[in-house]
Amino acid sequence: MTKSDVPLEHKTISPPDDADGPHPAVFVFHGRGADETDLLPVAQRFPDELFVVSFRAPDRLQGGYTWYDLDLSAGGLHQSQPDAEEFRRSLDLIDESIDAAVEAYDLDPDRLGLLGFSQGAISTFALLLEHPGRFAWAAGLHGYLPESHADLTPEGIEGTPVFVGAGQQDQIIPPARAENAAIRLSEVGYAVDSNTYDVGHGIGPDELQDLLAWLDDRLA
Repeated sequence: MTKSDVPLEHKTISPPDDADGPHPAVFVFHGRGADETDLLPVAQRFPDELFVVSFRAPDRLQGGYTWYDLDLSAGGLHQSQPDAEEFRRSLDLIDESIDAAVEAYDLDPDRLGLLGFSQGAISTFALLLEHPGRFAWAAGLHGYLPESHADLTPEGIEGTPVFVGAGQQDQIIPPARAENAAIRLSEVGYAVDSNTYDVGHGIGPDELQDLLAWLDDRLA
């Protein structure tokens, strides 16, 4: 299987030493209206051993892409949920793309991580609950746990580490939504580290520093 067999468009960052695989890897999911290059500056600061696969969402939105449209029926942006049909389609595409990328790039299926921001974080939390035990770690920044997955109680989590970041000044996804995701993920068995930062809907320097330190500890 080759890069062209991966359903979702993507960018990669290979370990600099060109060591033989299988490689530990992280799959990266951008937010609404961005693209697969948006989080590369963050991923480039991850430990060199990680093979980075940054996916592009399937649908165009203005100058970027989106994983799904928003269901605003609950009362507006702050109560929004993913459109159910489009969300399911994207999660299935992500699943297929991860499987294909593992084979195409010789990735270690036992050392896979997830990094998502905003819509990408929402997708990350859903993937964690749909596939307990599949991912070695995950980081979700400025996202929430979608209602479609909030009541899932999967087995096989065994303390999988999860980092959850939120922005105190976030006007898109209020910090309480990310904090509630952290609480629920802890309840079902994930080892969650979470914090709220004095930023808006973006990754601030303190948040990035904490994420990098957390990841160094997980991969040590």
